[in-house]
Amino acid sequence: MKENGLKIKDLVTIGVFEVIYFVVMFGVGMIGMVPILFLIYPTLLGVVSGTIVMLFMAKVQKPWGLFILGMLSPLLMFAMGHTYVLAVHAIVVMFIAEIIRKLGNYNSFKYNMIAFAIYNTWCCGSLMQMLWAKEKYIEISMMMGKEYVNALERLITYPHMALVYTGAIIGGFIGAYIGKMFLKKHFIKAGIV
Repeated sequence: MKENGLKIKDLVTIGVFEVIYFVVMFGVGMIGMVPILFLIYPTLLGVVSGTIVMLFMAKVQKPWGLFILGMLSPLLMFAMGHTYVLAVHAIVVMFIAEIIRKLGNYNSFKYNMIAFAIYNTWCCGSLMQMLWAKEKYIEISMMMGKEYVNALERLITYPHMALVYTGAIIGGFIGAYIGKMFLKKHFIKAGIV
C-alpha cells in the first residue's frame, strides 16, 4: 500500500474522476425516461462506469478515497432535491465498499472488483426512494408526468428491487472486468498507472 493519508493531489484526482463519473452517470440515467428501463439503469451504469472507477482505484490506493468519490454524486443529488434515503443508502454502501477494499490492501483486483460491485449498488437508492420515502419521491418525479409516476409505482416493488440490486452487482463485476482489460491494454502501456 502507498502512503496512508489522502493528499491534495488525491483530492484533485477524486474531483476529476467524479466529474467524469457524474457525466457518464447522467448520460446512462437518460434511459430512465422510459420507466421500465429505469430498472436496468444500475446494471448498465456498472458496465459503463467500471473502467472509470477501476482506473480511479488503481491511481488512488489509499483509505477513504473510494468512499469520498462514491459519496459525491449522491450528496449532489440530495442537494438537488432527492430524499434522505439516497444519501443514507449511499453512506452504508460506500462504507461496505471501503471495508472490502481495505481487506485487499487497496491494490488487489479481486477485492477492488468486489468493492466496485457493491459501490455500484448506490444508485439503487434512487429507486428505493419510491419504497422508503414515497410521497416526497412522487413529488420529485411528478415533473415527468402522472403516467410516468404511476408506471414507477407499479414497477418499483421489493421483488423487483431484489432483481435491480442483483443486476447492479452483476453489472459491477462486468464493468470491473472491462476496466481490468482497459487497464492492462491501454492505461499501463501509456504509463497512466
